Amino acid sequence: MPKTIVTSSSAPTTGFTDAQKPPPIVQAIRFGQMLFVSGQGPLDPATKTVVAGDIEVQTRQTLKNLTSVLEAAGATFANVVNMRVILRDTADFPRFNEVFRDVLDGEKVTRTCVGGTPHRTGVNVEIDCVAMFD
Repeated sequence: MPKTIVTSSSAPTTGFTDAQKPPPIVQAIRFGQMLFVSGQGPLDPATKTVVAGDIEVQTRQTLKNLTSVLEAAGATFANVVNMRVILRDTADFPRFNEVFRDVLDGEKVTRTCVGGTPHRTGVNVEIDCVAMFD
């Protein structure tokens, strides 16, 4: 069974160390009934720069980017079964969680949230996910 690369022009592709070279990763891969979405961060899709703002602003942009990739694959948060979150500062968790709750609007997923250092300066949140299709 071949894997299918999923790309959204409404979300940035992250993972680059040199903006002049293509990234070594893709936004998502569908394999059978599973969709694996690469970590999305608070980047403006057009400029690929980090959006200015606090954890709430960055979380909304990150989830917007994630939504764009899911939609390109024909999915929504209803298809998501697991999400992984990295917060640069774990003290941001309560504010992050409120935005997360608001954006997911009652949809339930499993989630792991850890503190860590995203690879890009200014990025305070990164989220990836796994989704399933019927």
